[in-house]
Amino acid sequence: MSLKVLEKAKTGILGFDDITSGGLPKGRPTLVCGGAGSGKTLFAMTFLVNGANQFNEPGVFISFEEPANDLATNVSSLGYEVDNLIKKKSLQIDYIRVERAEILETGDYDLEGLFVRLDYAIQSIGAKRVVLDTLEALFSGFSDPAILRAEFRRLFEWLKEKGVTVVITGEQGTGQFTRYGIEEYVSDCVILLDNRVIDQVATRRMRIVKYRGSSHGTNEYPFLIDESGISVLPITSVRLDHETSNEIVSSGIPQLDQMFHKGGFFKASSILISGLAGTGKTTFASMFANAACLRKEKCLYFAFEESPDQVIRNMLSIGVDLKKHMKSGHLLFQSARPSLYGLEMHLAKMHRDIVNYEPTSVVVDPISAFRGPSSEVHSILLRLIDILKSRGITALFTNLTSAVETMSEADRSISSLMDTWLSLSHNDANGERNRLLDVLKARGMGHSNQLREYEISSEGINIIPAYIGTAGVLTGSARIIQEAHERDENQAAQLAILRREREFNRKQKSIERQIEELRADLEADKMEIETLISERSEYNKVLQEDRNIMQKRRG
Repeated sequence: MSLKVLEKAKTGILGFDDITSGGLPKGRPTLVCGGAGSGKTLFAMTFLVNGANQFNEPGVFISFEEPANDLATNVSSLGYEVDNLIKKKSLQIDYIRVERAEILETGDYDLEGLFVRLDYAIQSIGAKRVVLDTLEALFSGFSDPAILRAEFRRLFEWLKEKGVTVVITGEQGTGQFTRYGIEEYVSDCVILLDNRVIDQVATRRMRIVKYRGSSHGTNEYPFLIDESGISVLPITSVRLDHETSNEIVSSGIPQLDQMFHKGGFFKASSILISGLAGTGKTTFASMFANAACLRKEKCLYFAFEESPDQVIRNMLSIGVDLKKHMKSGHLLFQSARPSLYGLEMHLAKMHRDIVNYEPTSVVVDPISAFRGPSSEVHSILLRLIDILKSRGITALFTNLTSAVETMSEADRSISSLMDTWLSLSHNDANGERNRLLDVLKARGMGHSNQLREYEISSEGINIIPAYIGTAGVLTGSARIIQEAHERDENQAAQLAILRREREFNRKQKSIERQIEELRADLEADKMEIETLISERSEYNKVLQEDRNIMQKRRG
């Protein structure tokens, strides 16, 4: 026996369809309730506009509070071209004015006039989706609870018979989800919107109160309303099941890549660059972004302390042109003051930007700009890192640390989330300040354990090979003086060797000359001996000849 699955109508709202496992119940009514300014009307209009544009489902919007022209003007700020949809008969807006003073309430009063008007609107464009905004205005003339309950049920049953997916908005009541406390019981799905202010910072949250016949997320979810529409951060859809990669990406600094045994960072890893003010954290981040853009990859840069123009101008001083990457579409800046939103809203906005832009690399500069309890900041970063890892995005974070030698609890909490941690610091000695780099950790790969001095110049970042001597690790002028001293000692030793070589060569030549002279004397003695031997032989020969002649004469 196969189980019957509840059909759902997708809303097209980023993140919302994730937490509802597909959207709103198709052919059934959904109640969207909340206080004034919580976004009920915008949610409902987004449901209709996305239905017409993305899913080819025409919709009808029945307003009991705002005229059609005012409504179209209000939602135009979100980029909704309502007039065009109306012309294409994909959307119809009808305004019904309800005045309590004009309503004569009797036991026989009903909503037949609304049914006729709504039925005509549905039939005229073949609507699949309907919005009623808001019920309080429609039922403002009713005071008898029995009549009110009966008309509520009849309205919902009539809408179900029409087979349309309905969104009904309602004002939040006192001690209950709606003003009358009836709507939530007859609705198949109830969504509660909230716009709360904590520490003078507003945060919008959404909760699925009930959803008949379907599983759904039960947490409160931050959602964002801006010029790009509505987006919801589906916290429960982010799980620790992301895939890892053995691919290596460059930091943009070849000398830094060499400090890692695999030649760079793992793709989809999280990198933290922490350090004091003035150590060049943004410069390292910009080099990383520049390298990603040079690989023809997309990089999304979240700047929370500097404007994009300021970052671009500053990086030109080190020979990095980020503006050309913006023009080519490989680099996108998103800058905002941390105080503009609460932590949850920042996370929702960043999630929306990541989904829309689809980058391969992300820079968050700096995370220390987020203000709030360390536990909340840790939670936000954890969820952001999970979002990035689940999408295979390599992320680089910068963090401003204090001058205190001991690591703070916040620093330890943040660093535990990172796969790679680079620490930038100052070394004050001999009346000067030098910058030092240290790789504190790199999960999954070996790395250098040496402190490296680095310089920031018009040619970028230059990491100087570590100098380690009997006096320890030396930097700046101390390193230059020590290196000069060693060069002098080495040069003196070389000169001494050259002198000994010259003396040896002179002595060798002198001895060789003496040997040649003795050899010449010896050769002369030898020739003299040979001459004497030859003369003696000639003498003996003559003497023998004389003897032979004498013998012949004597006969």
